Amino acid sequence: MRIGELAERAGVSTRTLRYYESRGLLPTRRAVNGYRVYNDDDLRLVEQIRTLQDFGFGLEETRPFVECLREGNPTGDSCPASLDVYRDKLVELDALIGRLGAVRAQVSAQLARAEADPPAAPEPLCQMRGYP
Repeated sequence: MRIGELAERAGVSTRTLRYYESRGLLPTRRAVNGYRVYNDDDLRLVEQIRTLQDFGFGLEETRPFVECLREGNPTGDSCPASLDVYRDKLVELDALIGRLGAVRAQVSAQLARAEADPPAAPEPLCQMRGYP
């Protein structure tokens, strides 16, 4: 298949596919006429990259999964390096959850203070200027 068909089937732009190629995540193969050519294995690679990015993985974090698929494994997460990336991501997510929990507690405390001691209503403008 050509680049436009792969882009359509994978739900990405041709520019994205060229970027993946430039990063070494997608192989560059050309037909005799110079057009890029892809196969169903390449579609699997792009789908793996997109799925991981949807989960919040950075592009470089997808590399072990892509390499695992290229080695002929049935899934991108059946290799030790991929499992290491999963573990690292869980540590990162746990840290983010901890930070978000702390921020939530601060906002909740601020809300409780604000509700317990509402500001006084301002004087009407006419009274501030000395009018009855």
